[in-house]
Amino acid sequence: MNEAQQELNQKIKKIQPVDEQAKQLAQKRWNSIAKPLHSLGLLENAITAIAGIQRTAQVSLNKKCVAVFCADNGVVAQGVTQTGQEVTAIVTENFCTGDTSVCAMARTVGADIIPVDIGVAKDVSGKGLHIHKIAYGTQDITQGPAMTKEQAADAILYGMNLVKELKSKGYSIIATGEMGIGNTTTSSALLSVFLNRSVADMTGRGAGLTSEGLKRKIAAIKKAILVNQPNPDDPMDVLHKLGGFDIAGLVGVFLGGALENIPIVIDGVISATAAFTAMKFCPSAAEYWIAAHVSKEPAGKIVLSALGKQPLLTCEMCLGEGTGAVAAFPILDMANAVYTQMSTFSQIEIEDYKPLV
Repeated sequence: MNEAQQELNQKIKKIQPVDEQAKQLAQKRWNSIAKPLHSLGLLENAITAIAGIQRTAQVSLNKKCVAVFCADNGVVAQGVTQTGQEVTAIVTENFCTGDTSVCAMARTVGADIIPVDIGVAKDVSGKGLHIHKIAYGTQDITQGPAMTKEQAADAILYGMNLVKELKSKGYSIIATGEMGIGNTTTSSALLSVFLNRSVADMTGRGAGLTSEGLKRKIAAIKKAILVNQPNPDDPMDVLHKLGGFDIAGLVGVFLGGALENIPIVIDGVISATAAFTAMKFCPSAAEYWIAAHVSKEPAGKIVLSALGKQPLLTCEMCLGEGTGAVAAFPILDMANAVYTQMSTFSQIEIEDYKPLV
């Protein structure tokens, strides 16, 4: 086991369960608010969960950001995408100028964009860009492992350390995003192995593949699994053989949220794949994550179910970048406004609602 893997294992061992007492206090607060019991449904659940994550019933969502991990995938050589690898670099730099979909959405809710080059196939630059380029893209998974175990551990550790850095800057909630041509291919490969599902069931058209392109994508994933023979019970084995640097970095963000008591918002299927991979490393870490929406990709509902998560939104989104996660921010803000600002039954002299027996 290399040094990075040893450090990763040590950090994972430090992850603690969420604070159940804080959750109980949050639930008591909800029950006292002058409205029908649990009438905000999943929104109440989310704020209660965040209380446990932040280890206080005084939930704060004041400073938000989206960590967008950008990387290229060698499997694009197999014709599994509609566009070429060069698009990853262009969009990565556009995150720095505010010219992407998630940037426009984030501006409306006061969330900051944290773009990360963790493996773009060419050198990129821009204002605010975090650079931790592990390599210029991964290797082609149809020919062998995407990356070494050391590279995978490096990416995860970077994601964990980024969460720590963002916490030190006052961020109280982090959404997950990604950009990488070919990353629905790597996601489908990972989920097929982890969930023991057919490749066809877990693979969609991504950014608009034709039927012929979809066939190539499914064939490439099947070949990658055959060539690499990943062990589904060993998350590091599966990740380094079939994953991408973007997914590995996001695995670190999900684990880092659990280590640093920061709620992490799951975006679409790629983000959820990273979350599921993180759960394989540390099952208890899943308590620290909120599912924003269910992706339109075929694996979207399947992976959320496997994570034990109910999405706040159902919008048939599949854009990526963290757009679905950002869309959940105002919903959470509104829920927290009710939680923190509403009068209680006793304050307005109305008898509390009682659960029906």
